Amino acid sequence: MRKTRLARPLFLIAALGLCLAAGAKKNNVPQEKDMGAYLMVYHKDATHSLHAAISYDGYTFTALNNDEPIIGGDTIASQKGIRDPHIYRGPDGAFYIAMTDLHVFAQKAGFRDTEWERDGGKFGWGNNRALVLMKSYDLINWTHTNVRFDTLDPSLSDIGCVWAPETYYDEKEKKLMIYYTMRHGKQMNKIYYSYVNDDFNRVETLPKVLFTYPKEGKEAIDGDITYALGKYRLFYCAHDGKTGVKQATSDNLTGPWEFDDKLCDPERIGCEAPHVYKLIGQDKWILMYDIYRLNPHNFGFSETTDFKTFTNLGRFDEGKMKSTNFSEQKHGAVTWLTKEEAKRLEDYWKAHPVKYGHRIDLSK
Repeated sequence: MRKTRLARPLFLIAALGLCLAAGAKKNNVPQEKDMGAYLMVYHKDATHSLHAAISYDGYTFTALNNDEPIIGGDTIASQKGIRDPHIYRGPDGAFYIAMTDLHVFAQKAGFRDTEWERDGGKFGWGNNRALVLMKSYDLINWTHTNVRFDTLDPSLSDIGCVWAPETYYDEKEKKLMIYYTMRHGKQMNKIYYSYVNDDFNRVETLPKVLFTYPKEGKEAIDGDITYALGKYRLFYCAHDGKTGVKQATSDNLTGPWEFDDKLCDPERIGCEAPHVYKLIGQDKWILMYDIYRLNPHNFGFSETTDFKTFTNLGRFDEGKMKSTNFSEQKHGAVTWLTKEEAKRLEDYWKAHPVKYGHRIDLSK
């Protein structure tokens, strides 16, 4: 397990005066009544790195570090780039970030000689084999590890990809669970899950199928679980006609899931990477999705109170949702912060701005 600071594009083993004592944090985990801000994480194709933004109302977000990466993907990922970041606050008060270890433009960036890590004819688009897992109690000092799924067991040696990981705490098992999209070779994608250790640096169980799209020849990717109104709700991207967001429900975290064929997003073009976050102190939830067919990229948003009717809030900077100093973000996720935590992060990045030198010219 490696330790690192959030404050540099290159990772350093260090301790900051801003670091909170882990034990104290565990004994004083904030509840919803204590929360007053939101932290969004996302990546960009231009950097393949981790970016973050703060909001105090759940609608207007301002990027930390002036939208420069807060963590360089080339410092933590075996493929020198990360995608699909997800952030989760565990019952111990710690923050957990899970990301895809993948750089889709690594050849152009000079990180490898081939378009993909392995033969695209055999393993398909992207063909990554690892995830990046990170844990922190203060959002500044992090531990991180790379998990190679193809080496967990001989039965996984032929995996074509492992993508878009997310984290959830299983109350029944009393364990952290990660769930992710995976496929063997170029077969259909399915959503799998595994349990991980408390330090978030080791996968303890082999992948099990969490959800399979029920229509033959169609598939689901990018799962996102939230518990609301007495049900676990799995939102995902369905590759079925217009690529878009659908919902399945269950009484149990790991299923079985009741399939609903209705699209939840209002977009006429393809979108993926759904994520749901609750508005603090309100019985309202925001469904966010990456409209990947747009150029430039943007997020779309819908609001719901019953998970049956979704009111279109539009895209960033076209309606109620605002991105004050960033654009072309991809695959986002949101967690709650206290106002004190949010202000501490804002103050930190104002005092320690970092520019990330590596850029890819996507116009060529």
